[in-house]
Amino acid sequence: MIISKLKNNLKIISFIIVSVFLSSCVGKKEIVYFQNAKNFETIVDTDTFRAKLKIGDIVSIYVSVMTATTPEGTIIDPATPFNLVRKGGSGSANFVDYLIDVDGNIDFPVLGKVKLVGLTIEEAKNLFKEKFAQGELLTDPVIIMRVLNFRVTISGEVRSPGVYPITGERVSIIEALGMAGDLTIKGRRDNVMVIRDFNGTKTITHIDLTTKEVFNSPVYYLTQNDIVYVEPNNSAVSSASGDTRIGTIISITSFILTTALIFVTRRN
Repeated sequence: MIISKLKNNLKIISFIIVSVFLSSCVGKKEIVYFQNAKNFETIVDTDTFRAKLKIGDIVSIYVSVMTATTPEGTIIDPATPFNLVRKGGSGSANFVDYLIDVDGNIDFPVLGKVKLVGLTIEEAKNLFKEKFAQGELLTDPVIIMRVLNFRVTISGEVRSPGVYPITGERVSIIEALGMAGDLTIKGRRDNVMVIRDFNGTKTITHIDLTTKEVFNSPVYYLTQNDIVYVEPNNSAVSSASGDTRIGTIISITSFILTTALIFVTRRN
């Protein structure tokens, strides 16, 4: 009778151990990207996304036009008043950058307040060209503009979480995660969170990296100051919530029952 009970207890404990082990394993469906993409399938990128300027953005603006030369040989650059220079302590000079204020404006030389918030870089360039033309200030100017504080934050279950600067005008979430060393094996790929702030309004969007539909997501391309958070999968959560202690308890209990079974068997 005692032996029978001990054997049943051992079976139960073995079942629990196997169950815990299997629940802590990560399956292929949880870690493979774009699982429903077919072989030789063509996916056309119809996304015309362009990042828009936000309050708090720092932009560099350089205006260039064709120079003229006076009879005396002096070179005249009509764009000089629009390219302010800030002198450094060592005598070096850098062009002044512009911060988009809480009203969405920058204070630009000669033109005064210029509202840039909500515009793409290309739209902002065209706005400057219109203002130069309306005031007959410059003819056929070339505007060079870029956002200097374009960065994204990658956190959670990635190999190298941190804040990453972006040099181009846009970056995909796949590229951004690649800069962070990709997701760890404990990162949940089917529910990645993107937190986006636009002038004080935050939106939260979840994205599934395991399907090809990720390419059509409104947050596939990130904007400046986006936060990407990769939450832990069930395996990581289980480990953090005390599965190690449970496993230790099961091992000790199993050892005691096994020892008792051997002892009873030998006595019989």
